[in-house]
Amino acid sequence: MVNDLIIDVTPSDISIALLEDKRLVELHKEKPDNQYAVGNIYLGRVKKVMPGLNAAFIDIGYERDAFLHYLDMGPQFRSLNSYLKTALSRKGKLPGLSKFRNEPDIDKNGKITDILTGGQLIVVQVTKEPISTKGPRLTSEISIPGRNLVLMPFSDKISVSQKIENSDERNRLKTLIQSIRPRNYGVIIRTAAENKKVAELDAELRSLIRKWETAFENIKGVHPPRLIISELNRTSAILRDLLNVSFNSIYINDETVYQEIRDYISTIAPEKQKIVKLYSGSEPIFEHFGIVKQIKSSFGKTVSFKNGAYLIIEHTEALHVIDVNSGNRSKSAQDQESNALDVNLAAAEEIARQLRLRDMGGIIVIDFIDMQTNEHKQQIYDRMKELMERDRAKHTILPLSKFGLMQITRQRVRPEMNIDTLEKCPSCNGTGLITPAILLTDQIESKLAYFIGKYQLRKVILKTHPYIAAYLTKGFISLRIRWAWRYRCRIIVREMESYQFLEYHFFNKEEEELL
Repeated sequence: MVNDLIIDVTPSDISIALLEDKRLVELHKEKPDNQYAVGNIYLGRVKKVMPGLNAAFIDIGYERDAFLHYLDMGPQFRSLNSYLKTALSRKGKLPGLSKFRNEPDIDKNGKITDILTGGQLIVVQVTKEPISTKGPRLTSEISIPGRNLVLMPFSDKISVSQKIENSDERNRLKTLIQSIRPRNYGVIIRTAAENKKVAELDAELRSLIRKWETAFENIKGVHPPRLIISELNRTSAILRDLLNVSFNSIYINDETVYQEIRDYISTIAPEKQKIVKLYSGSEPIFEHFGIVKQIKSSFGKTVSFKNGAYLIIEHTEALHVIDVNSGNRSKSAQDQESNALDVNLAAAEEIARQLRLRDMGGIIVIDFIDMQTNEHKQQIYDRMKELMERDRAKHTILPLSKFGLMQITRQRVRPEMNIDTLEKCPSCNGTGLITPAILLTDQIESKLAYFIGKYQLRKVILKTHPYIAAYLTKGFISLRIRWAWRYRCRIIVREMESYQFLEYHFFNKEEEELL
């Protein structure tokens, strides 16, 4: 499988599209000022303790207080709290964590009122971004991810990713990390660490420890709420977690971001630096790689997937519901059971893609087409598990019930990706009434003449829908050529699949829109 990452940088946001064999499977949008990202570590202040919920609300600077449940505090919370007090009150140099004496673990069945009080300072990490009316979700069981390792302060456990199946390699990595790990630091060995040499792993481990200890060395005098350790931006985090041998190329349309990503990749995987490419084409990058069309066809209530079959996707406050419909497949010559199995297998593939693409979380209920045999139901369950192995979000899949329903729970850490694919009618602007279509070319020519005269232009770029572009450029002496002769100006017509049918805009040679 070939993976491509396409990054579209605009003044308002950064859009990141992950393609698997040219098919869109993940889409992320990152605001330049995005805060409270998953993984960020804050020095916060306890705002309110809620004994009834066995939880507390923490002020980390967000408009709504963040939520910390007792079970998310982690067994080593007393050690973290004691280390924080030492860092805030020290007079000399802060001792390294490896020399720190840990406190006893907290009782997993204890009460939050025994641990926290209003106004107390606390170190927390964001585990869920703000969603809807809820503030961020927090934990005090801190983890600092790297490319090959995840550092767990105040722990002594070493665990290895289940995706590393070779037992000799698992033992090698565990023994290796055990020999270089300082006291009071637990480590999770990620899949990317497979077959890596000790020097590379040791360098990364020391880098993560330095990141942790530097934050606490600088914490004295800081006024909460304050970000003390920042997670990578979304683009770099995706690269850190996804970059592997199957990556074919990374295209970016902004030189600054291109340089940042090249520099970042040179630190985590120098041999991959050459796959980062700067896109400089005249066509928008998402248009060039066919992503706009895939977005239009993949979002919305109804999603077609194979030979007339389609999904209907509904969202409620509590869960997501997906209904599988055979459409005109029900008229095929196959018997009903074979037809149902064929459609359900194809639907499982599209559903696994939709969960990643929309980043749907919580409870998902899927109504597959009814099948009679248990063997076929098991086949659908096994296929869904196989397809969901590519999904990085934690998830649980239950077998089909006797009613043909499958239940999936999927980790939700940020708001669901939702793109409205319905467009206001460009001809009537939603009124139901239109001006005569025969006047469209006259309107375009009138604006063209106005802009050429106003700005004294020698080159104009007209961007419009492909149908209109074809009408203006086809033929022996096209309208475009006639206008170019008439106004003594070079006119370039560009097709824009993302434009509405009668939408058009003029640009100068610097690609600045003319208004």
